[in-house]
Parts: sequence; structure tokens; C-alpha cells
Amino acid sequence: MPQLPSSAALPGAAQALGLAIVAASAAPLLLLDGELNVLGASDTCRKAFDFAPAPAPLGSIFALGNGEWQLPRLRSLLQATLAGASTIDAYELDLEQPRHGKRRLVLHARRLRYEGDGGAALLLLSITDVTASRLADEAHAALLREKVLLLQEIQHRIANSLQIVASVLMQGARRVSSEESRGHLKDAHSRVMAIAQLQHHLSNAENGDVDLGDYLGRLCDSLGASMIEDHDRLKLTTACDKALVTSDTSVSLGLVVTELVINSLKHAFGPVQPGTITVTYRCTAHDWRLAVCDNGKGMAVVAPAPGLGTSIVTALARHLQADVTIEDGNPGTLVTLHHRAADPEPAEQAL
Repeated sequence: MPQLPSSAALPGAAQALGLAIVAASAAPLLLLDGELNVLGASDTCRKAFDFAPAPAPLGSIFALGNGEWQLPRLRSLLQATLAGASTIDAYELDLEQPRHGKRRLVLHARRLRYEGDGGAALLLLSITDVTASRLADEAHAALLREKVLLLQEIQHRIANSLQIVASVLMQGARRVSSEESRGHLKDAHSRVMAIAQLQHHLSNAENGDVDLGDYLGRLCDSLGASMIEDHDRLKLTTACDKALVTSDTSVSLGLVVTELVINSLKHAFGPVQPGTITVTYRCTAHDWRLAVCDNGKGMAVVAPAPGLGTSIVTALARHLQADVTIEDGNPGTLVTLHHRAADPEPAEQAL
């Protein structure tokens, strides 16, 4: 049991109880009297902060060490806690010590009052050194910031590379004489540009989240610019809710839109037929619905064999856990992907 300073004049039971708590603690604890003198200190506290070893008295808390504890804000908080006006919960302070340098400490203080001993008040103060953990947190945060910047730079470079690839494909499409080959190269160009557009969004997105409404709008602008020759005859519009989705989801939805728009532009309209393709995205807390609708020629009486675009859309819908429906748009064709959240399991009935 630490020896009491001669200035201690508190009733015996309250003081004995407080000192017993301090002596039994493995954490750094101080027991203070009503004048903020140190009545007792745990061994861990004495060692951690270079206080005199037990049983040496420690005097006022503000005289500890080389006076580094003489902090006006700390004095005010301790006095207010003793008076019962407040408590100290996780108060952080920086303490400069000659041997340890700057240390970040977290203080908790509670007023102890023992009514059976005349109502004398004591103060129990715990001190935790969090310097190492704070430095680790700062290093971790700096590492995360560095990784985010690196990822954004990589995504930006990927987008630029994809645009170069798309440009090469378009140049190839202009040079070839075969209409079929030219069509395949233009399709490939549109697919590559869709991914490049997404990469630009990812490079500017925070925490990997993508504003899907903005992304689909930009994507359709890019598809329209690259694939529609006569903008007075054909129009590509969007009506999408604002929604933040993961990059993985945005990639899949962007590819679905690309395939469906390409399909409509290739098959829905005749050589001089005017028309509109509309991309919509609606979401609630429980589901979302993506639709691509055109007002073209409508569905064929005999469905053609599934091509690459159909296979891509089917695979992506399965990945998104969405159902695909193809309907007559009266006029035109409506393709919808509908994702429903899993229904909660029914609660068991009470017996």
C-alpha cells in the first residue's frame, strides 16, 4: 500500500477504499484529494511517467515531473469534476516530457464520494498513453491516401490507354472494305469507349463509389457521339435516378447499357427511319430497375439466334442477380433488368 502524504486529512474509510482501488490496478491510476494532491499512484503509473517510486509521496499533480502537468485546462477540468459539475471522459492532451518527448494521453476522471465518511470527495484519474496507436493511425491513414491516389492514377492511365485502343479500332473500321468487318470494329470501338468512360469516373470517385445517374448519362453521350451519324434522325436519351453504387456494379450496368444500345442502333431502325432510344434507371431501398427502350420496328416474329451481345447481357444480369425481360414496346422493344432484394425470412410465430 502506497504511503500517504502528511497533508492528507480525509476520513479513513473513503481514503482506504480509494487507495485499495489504485493499489490493485494494473492500469495507470492516480487518486487525488480535494486539493488535487496525489494520495496514491499505481506502480504502472509511476513507471510510465517517471514519477518517484513507491512509497515516496508525490504532492500536487501540477508539481509532477518538471511541471509539465501544470496545464490550465487540466486544472479546470479536474476542479469541475471534484465539484460534481462534470466528468472527464476521454480527454486528450499532449504532454512534453524530457525523456519521452511529446506524448498523447487520454484521461478519464471520476469523483468518488463516500457518504458514510462525512461526504469527503476524492478523484480517481486514469491516464492512458495512446502515442503509439495515434502514430499508427496516422501512418495507416497516410498509406490509405497514398493507395487512393495511386489507384486513381492507374485508372486514369487505363482510361487513356483504352481511348487509344478505341481510336485504333475506329481507324481500322474506316480502312476496311468489308461492311461486316467494319460493323464488328465499330461495335468493339463502342465497347472499349464504354469501359474508358467508366475508368474516368472511377478515377474521380471517392471510396470507389460511382454516381450511376451521372455515369450512365455520360456513357450514353459517348455512345451517341461515336455511333449515331445523324443526330436529327436518331436520339439517345437518359432518365436515371441519382444513386451511388460500387464500381463493380457500375461496370456491369454500363456494359449492359452499351450492349442494349448497340443492339437498338443496329436493328431497331431502318436506313431513314427516325427514332429515340431511352435508358432509364429507377431505384428504391429494396430494388432497382434498368430499362432500355426504343420506338423502332419492334420485335421480330422469329427471334434470331442469340449473338455476342445477348450472351453478354445474360451473363451480366446473372452476375447482378437481376431478371431480364424483353417486351413489345408498342412501338419498339423494351428490355428490362430488375433486381429485387431478398425477402426477409418470416418471423417465427409465438407459442
